[in-house]
Amino acid sequence: MKNFTYYRPKTAEQAVALLDDKWGTAELLAGGTDLLDLQKEYIAQPDKVISLSGIERLAGVGVGHITGRDDAAGKEADKNTWIIGARTTLAFLAEEPNLRQHFPALTTAAGDIGGPQIRNMGTLGGNLCQRNRCWYFRDEHTHCLLKGGDKCFAIDGENRYHAIFTQGHQCVIVNPSTLAPALIALDASAEVLGPKGKRTIKLADFFHAPGSAREREHVLAANEMVLSVTLHAKGLKNASYEVRHKQSYDWPLVQAAVAFKYEDKKARDVRIVLGHVAPTPHIAVAAAKAIEGKEVTEATASAAGEAATEGAMPLSQNAYKVKLIAVAVKRALLTAAGQKKYWEV
Repeated sequence: MKNFTYYRPKTAEQAVALLDDKWGTAELLAGGTDLLDLQKEYIAQPDKVISLSGIERLAGVGVGHITGRDDAAGKEADKNTWIIGARTTLAFLAEEPNLRQHFPALTTAAGDIGGPQIRNMGTLGGNLCQRNRCWYFRDEHTHCLLKGGDKCFAIDGENRYHAIFTQGHQCVIVNPSTLAPALIALDASAEVLGPKGKRTIKLADFFHAPGSAREREHVLAANEMVLSVTLHAKGLKNASYEVRHKQSYDWPLVQAAVAFKYEDKKARDVRIVLGHVAPTPHIAVAAAKAIEGKEVTEATASAAGEAATEGAMPLSQNAYKVKLIAVAVKRALLTAAGQKKYWEV
């Protein structure tokens, strides 16, 4: 691991001031579950590591505010507005009773990540901003597209865990965030701080398909950081369902998150978002249209699942994901609608 200077600022503004305007020279440290691996693998070699552990105001969950915040965004607001600090742990997200009541898609996704050790260290902001898991990118000896090379080795190489929605993408990684599909389905937004102040980004617009070493898997500038994520409790039925090799520490093969109003047994304003199948979380527009205005039944959920595969272009080793998408969407819809989970019997 390359030597670095360690900083522990007391405020978010101090942390941002320590960041540089280009990637690679400074890194933020939250739980460290991704950054430390990247450093040991010589993928990240920062001169500065900026710990967020001293910024208490970045942790917590509240209705209209984060506990302890006294700025304008932290004042009591709409009782249906939930603000989650970026340093809030995945374990806390998974178990917080009010979040479980209003946003089961989010808490289920958080509870499915890694194992207990990872969930107690990993954070909301870290999960959204983590680097991809492609083995070519993670191999220090492979000079791939995202490390300054001119080739994505996965396109013609080992690609069984890579993207199946690949149109227009130079790199066929999958976005690694398991929280992202649920947050996008729930129409969440992120509050971001940079040297010019704060800005708000819809989570649907937060992610980016990188194509070079100058880019990341999100739209943040190198000198910006996530402060919090905002959700609005709208009485939506919502759920997240993922398919993985095993229930212990693993990344999903496919994930589906859904959210919709359910009035008179008809699904309205349906949002269906797929995870781990594209370089960014994939909004399945055709699937949402297939179930819009209909009762969620075995048949309609199956039809939506099949529609979710529209546009898929599998690589040489990952066509199996097409079927998994259909299953994940179907089961997420049935779960959100309160149908019996026959697959758990």
